[in-house]
Amino acid sequence: MMTTCSVTPNKAAAFLARYTSMLYSCGATCIRMERNVERIAKSLGVKADMTILPRHIIMTVSKLDGTDVCSINTPAGHGAVSFAVNTRLSRLSWRMADGEVNMEQAQRELERISMSKGTDTHVLLLLVPCANASFCRLFGGDMVAMAVVAVATLAGYLVKLLCTEHHIDVRLMAIMASFVSTVIAASDSLFGLGTTPGIALGTGVLYLVPGIGFINSFCDMLQQHYICSLTRLANALIFTCCMSLGLGAGMLVMNQNMF
Repeated sequence: MMTTCSVTPNKAAAFLARYTSMLYSCGATCIRMERNVERIAKSLGVKADMTILPRHIIMTVSKLDGTDVCSINTPAGHGAVSFAVNTRLSRLSWRMADGEVNMEQAQRELERISMSKGTDTHVLLLLVPCANASFCRLFGGDMVAMAVVAVATLAGYLVKLLCTEHHIDVRLMAIMASFVSTVIAASDSLFGLGTTPGIALGTGVLYLVPGIGFINSFCDMLQQHYICSLTRLANALIFTCCMSLGLGAGMLVMNQNMF
């Protein structure tokens, strides 16, 4: 087993600030960030305190006796939710705590994680429509409705990818993707293709629901991270409203009425 020697607070603060920013970016809760940072700081022989704000993370690191204090203010990362990155970062903290890697090796691993690519786009274009079609089935949709929802999801997800590629605001992206999916999902009712057109219309935009945002907001509130909790809740609610706006606009254009 490899032992991890103590490092200077400056070096530890720079590493922990970047590490925490990456955790925030991939969708980790505040309590996970706190525990992982505490675990790493202990392995490095330093004391770490951090303040997690919606747009910034303040990392303060000192020696165990409270001397040689270093504080770094780093932007909070904002990116796509990634369970794979979250898992790799958490595993790195445990490997450091167990003495399997030293500081230099941990920095190289952190760099590899930051440069790693997400799930292949072609795989997502297959899995996301299948997942949303499964939601349609869970709500009682027939096979025709499932097929329509799969096509609607594929089209909407393509819009989402294009908006992301061109750095279009996520709120506008939610409106556009939801609108496209709704217009296509309405074809089940418009052309009388199946027996459950309402379910197809209602589930066609479920792939856009920010479930992770709502869950993380609730978890942060339980741990008394109220600022981050309210920020995540507000972002999730705004995104949901934009999604609903696209849904409503699509139903209006296609002359659909669910009530």
